Amino acid sequence: MVGPSHIHGRGVFAARRIRRGTRIVEYKGERISNREADRRYDDTTMKRHHTFLFNLDKKTVVDGAISAGGGDASYINHSCDPNCEAIIRAKRIYIHAKRTIEPGEELAYDYQYERTGKNDDKLEKFYFCKCGALNCRGSIMKPATKKLRRPSGSRSSRATSRSKRRPVMTRS
Repeated sequence: MVGPSHIHGRGVFAARRIRRGTRIVEYKGERISNREADRRYDDTTMKRHHTFLFNLDKKTVVDGAISAGGGDASYINHSCDPNCEAIIRAKRIYIHAKRTIEPGEELAYDYQYERTGKNDDKLEKFYFCKCGALNCRGSIMKPATKKLRRPSGSRSSRATSRSKRRPVMTRS
């Protein structure tokens, strides 16, 4: 059930007890390209980041806005200590319970917006987090990893950059 959230705007709340591992809902919406997603949601003109975009794969983004055919899953908020996780199977996005969720509890998953290494400090402030979890990292971006020193002569891998940070779940 969708209702007012202490995390952000509106959120989704459990109407009944949901057991760990249960598939709760599918994240639905219009399937669009990265270019179209960038056109629809221009972070440079937003005062605060707010989209319903979810990367399905390298070429496809799901726009979960109600106007694009999205459903209640679009209102599931981010938390640094989530009770849910997004799992991609057969080109579909499902939200599953990571633990047992009690009636009335808000559903949340970790958005983990991708990092490119460019302006990450500035972007962490733009993509700030208000989840209130004890372990809140202050940003909805993927946790920063410590850079390892590479031995001389080794090659570094090159990350692909995206103009937008959107949830990219690789767990299955």
